[in-house]
Amino acid sequence: MPRFPGALESRLPNVGTTIFTVMSRLAAETGAINLSQGYPEFSAPPLLYDLVLKHMRAGSNQYAPMAGAIPLREAIARKVEALYGTRYDPEHEITVTAGGTQAIFTGIAALVRPGDEVILFEPAYDSYAPSVALNGGVAVRARLRFPDYRPDWAEVRRLVSPRTRLVVVNTPHNPSGTSWTESDLRSLAAIVEGTNVVVLADEVYEHMVFDGRRHESCARYPDLAARSLVVSSFGKTYHVTGWKVGYVLAPRELTAELRKAHQFVVFTVNTPVQLALAEYLADASLYLELAAFYQRKRDLFRAGLAATRLRLLPCHGTYFQLASYEGLSGERDAALAERLTREAGVASIPVSAFYEDPPHDPVLRFCFAKNDDTLSRACERLARVRW
Repeated sequence: MPRFPGALESRLPNVGTTIFTVMSRLAAETGAINLSQGYPEFSAPPLLYDLVLKHMRAGSNQYAPMAGAIPLREAIARKVEALYGTRYDPEHEITVTAGGTQAIFTGIAALVRPGDEVILFEPAYDSYAPSVALNGGVAVRARLRFPDYRPDWAEVRRLVSPRTRLVVVNTPHNPSGTSWTESDLRSLAAIVEGTNVVVLADEVYEHMVFDGRRHESCARYPDLAARSLVVSSFGKTYHVTGWKVGYVLAPRELTAELRKAHQFVVFTVNTPVQLALAEYLADASLYLELAAFYQRKRDLFRAGLAATRLRLLPCHGTYFQLASYEGLSGERDAALAERLTREAGVASIPVSAFYEDPPHDPVLRFCFAKNDDTLSRACERLARVRW
């Protein structure tokens, strides 16, 4: 293959292969149990696959409307109203996307102009800052600090400026497993009140909140809903991350801007899958039972890790568990994650990967969206580690 003959100045000069790809590749090379990348090891019930096949065979294989298949948007509207008490108009306020990451990128592309500031909470999911940079924005970082990873609202208030365009929030939070409270949402609402700031709410783990807690969606609070793009993901909810189908809730004015970009980023999303999901959503138990399903996974994993010397941090949501190795090793988290993959046979993610300028916090992230046997074997291997 010939080489590109000209000069190429990268728009993302500091971005290389993601840590998720690196650790998954290392796990495959070494035969380690992969608790690094966040995808389920199990499948959805067969009914969902049967519904997709039904719509394929019925001939629903051409483009859906740009904003999404009408039956799916209507089903999403019913679901959201039942959960959060807010009615979104399926025609003008709900957009189906090719997963959560595309929704986030498109929201940023639609709203961020060169020089606009976007407040992110670090540790932050790795797509946020590159999406801001590609669209000419400036990422401004608020810190969620080890070990509790709670937002410092006084710091956030100081960071808001006349150039602030977006605040990107993520609850339940990846990688920390924390979940914001009603007080947090009201603090955020008070800070953005009277401004033109838009909230981009990454809520893809909305159905994975544990111990009787309630997911505090921006859609639940009218003052936030009026200025928010709320993102969710069917891939996370139904164990089909490879299907890449999500959606955005937003008031009409924000949705109009989102769709201007959406039509040129992806145009539309897989038609038979959309129609299958519309039917599948009719049974609310299939997502309402998800919290109990993952709470049992979390509890099994935490019980197994109790035999190790790792200190477990609280996990209120998502399918990620943070573990501190403070006092056990002086290694940086990336070096330890690599060593545990090679020597113990368990792959994790160093939390430093979620920062631009990472602190030296002694903490690793493990994914527990795995079969029980996989989790038990991983815990047994970690219990044999000699520190």
